[in-house]
Amino acid sequence: MSTPASFKNLDVRPALARGEQPLGQIRRAVAGLAPDEGLRVLAPFLPSPLIELLRNEGFESRIERGRGADW
Repeated sequence: MSTPASFKNLDVRPALARGEQPLGQIRRAVAGLAPDEGLRVLAPFLPSPLIELLRNEGFESRIERGRGADW
């Protein structure tokens, strides 16, 4: 596993708080990554389905606990 040179941040907490599904937003962010970039997704819960979906597409992940309930 190689570590990306830089990360883009995507905070999906506001979308989730509005009752929106952020998968489209996440997909656009992933599609816009350069080969040496990674994506940091900030969520109010552990996004296990997203992690599994992207893993099945060949992406790797690292999970970190944030403040409070954030991941």
